[in-house]
Amino acid sequence: MYNDLGHIDPHAAAGAPAITPAGKAAYWMPFTANRQFKEAPRLVSGADGMFFRTPDGREVLDSIAGLWCVNAGHNRPRIVEAIQRQAAELDFAPPFNMGHPKAFELAERLVQLTPPGLDKVFFANSGSEAVESALKIALAYHRARGEGTRTRLIGRERGYHGVNFGGISVGGMVGNRKVFGAMVAGVDHLRHTHDPARNAYSVGQPAHGAELADDLERLVALHDASTIAAVIVEPVAGSTGVLVPPQGYLQRLREICDRHGILLIFDEVITGFGRLGAPFAATRFGVTPDLMTCAKGITNGCVPMGAVFARDAIYEAFMTGPEHLIEFPHGYTYSGHPLACAAALGTLDTYAEEDLLTRGSRLEPMFAQAVHSLRGLPHVIDIRNLGFVGGIELEPRPGEPGKRAFSVFLDCWEQGVLIRTTGDTIALSPPLIIEEAQLQRVIDTVAAAIRRVA
Repeated sequence: MYNDLGHIDPHAAAGAPAITPAGKAAYWMPFTANRQFKEAPRLVSGADGMFFRTPDGREVLDSIAGLWCVNAGHNRPRIVEAIQRQAAELDFAPPFNMGHPKAFELAERLVQLTPPGLDKVFFANSGSEAVESALKIALAYHRARGEGTRTRLIGRERGYHGVNFGGISVGGMVGNRKVFGAMVAGVDHLRHTHDPARNAYSVGQPAHGAELADDLERLVALHDASTIAAVIVEPVAGSTGVLVPPQGYLQRLREICDRHGILLIFDEVITGFGRLGAPFAATRFGVTPDLMTCAKGITNGCVPMGAVFARDAIYEAFMTGPEHLIEFPHGYTYSGHPLACAAALGTLDTYAEEDLLTRGSRLEPMFAQAVHSLRGLPHVIDIRNLGFVGGIELEPRPGEPGKRAFSVFLDCWEQGVLIRTTGDTIALSPPLIIEEAQLQRVIDTVAAAIRRVA
């Protein structure tokens, strides 16, 4: 059944049941303050366009694209119908030594969007898995070339690269690392790029900090380039609080990696598929990495999927030895799953038909003006933005880090707007279909909440 907009009607199955006490007790929720949530659950039971719907029929404006992923908005007909058709036609295909047509079709479509040179695709099921895959490709690539001493991986402070052991090892968010032991050996970190003393309230890329990329030279001097396999960074660090790269920083990092034979990996799980007003951040910044991960927006969040893009030379380095033997012993049961591929193809069609991959660049001035209008509110100490992502940093409450922003989150939820917080930073990353009036509602709601919880 369809609504007046031609979308599949989320109200057709009205009356979604509330959770039961037994269900509440059984579910251990991810990345959630479980005790607080279960005292006052925040539930959604439907979604359409820019809005979630709660079981009691209340509409909540989605200002974070679900979780950085629903770039085309919710309940899009092409995507929904593609998933439905695929489930009835082919529900599963083994990915090892077998294949199905849509995986190859999707790979072909994707490499038409990547920067020239990134023309091979390896499928996974999430951003975390894409990162693990990229790290393993980097290590195995150097070994295949006869440089097996290159085993060290370099991440960056405050970086987020998923939750698997490789990802938290190269990641630099202490809360995601401190309880999981020694993690993967042979990892080091660049210093982060956050410099509020020089760059507070920058509109777009901050002017200062390109020289921070030179920290890689320090690590080369410490470990020797012959031991370093790869450097992995988020072009824009999202989960740590929207840290935008200084002007020239990524270009300088690329130059240093080239000088020392180190692979450069971009984690574009958040920045891919239009978030910065271009298909990928690599496109916007004019910097092509050797490996690039994506997830989230690849299927509009509808079916789990991730991918790694690789240079042809990296792929070819594995294509040696007897042809009947597996060249790269890595993959997942659900790699290139038929439903995920169908969802991704429907998503790419939607992006193309509505020009969503570049819409963010056209609306970026409006978005920047909107988020920076919050400057001067109580306890706002910095605002950062690029493309269609913004971060509003609040001064922490003494002895209660994160609580001020979380209080704003709860207040906005009650007022019918969903935001995201990380530490004491409010992150906004709305679906790329948002209209100006909807964005203004988000800003007005956040502003009122900041004043109320001050």
